[in-house]
Amino acid sequence: MKLDILAFGAHPDDVELGCGGTLAKHAALGYKIGIVDLTPSQLSTRGTVENRAIEAENAAKALGITVRENLGMQDGFFENNHENKMKLVEVIRKYQPEIIFATAPDDRHPDHGRASQMVKEANFLAGLHKIETPGLEPWRAKSVYYYIQFKHFEPDFLVDITGFVEQKMESLKAYASQFYDANSTEPQTVIASKEFMELINGRHAVFGAMGMSKNAEGFISEFKIVADNLFDLHHG
Repeated sequence: MKLDILAFGAHPDDVELGCGGTLAKHAALGYKIGIVDLTPSQLSTRGTVENRAIEAENAAKALGITVRENLGMQDGFFENNHENKMKLVEVIRKYQPEIIFATAPDDRHPDHGRASQMVKEANFLAGLHKIETPGLEPWRAKSVYYYIQFKHFEPDFLVDITGFVEQKMESLKAYASQFYDANSTEPQTVIASKEFMELINGRHAVFGAMGMSKNAEGFISEFKIVADNLFDLHHG
């Protein structure tokens, strides 16, 4: 199945937190969207791998995602090596996305920055004809953009997600083991605090204000964004 957008996360919930509203909006517009998680979050403080997989599927349904896969790499210890890059090359060639979203290039969790670099390199390699993947033709996405996670970055561009924030938050609620639950008896974590969800909504508002809209998600681009037509650009 050819996809329009393929979003990579180091862990299930990365994509939803970073660009869930953008994915929901584009799914509603008729674009085919996929998510690929690199690890099943074996080291997560809360919940289990088995339960996290169910939560991930429910979150994908909430966003209207077409396909979701997990590559089963080792949480916390996966390396940017030949074996793992080839897994990404195969996925990119399989789904032939026009746009790729990747984790932040630097973040609180070291997996995020490592995954970011690996996705970038794999997208380039996926376009090389001398790398053979039986049954899969070379393919390189036109653009790789990085969603913003725990650390703050000045975004290179914004996507207005007004009207899709509730859908994004529903996808996060699917991860009941990970986020705020007043009745939970599991260990407290940064993302499980009530304040963390308030931070997410606050970021929507801050990015929205930067673009003169109510809510937005921000993205980083390695290259300058070029418009074919000035009327494609707008400020609120």
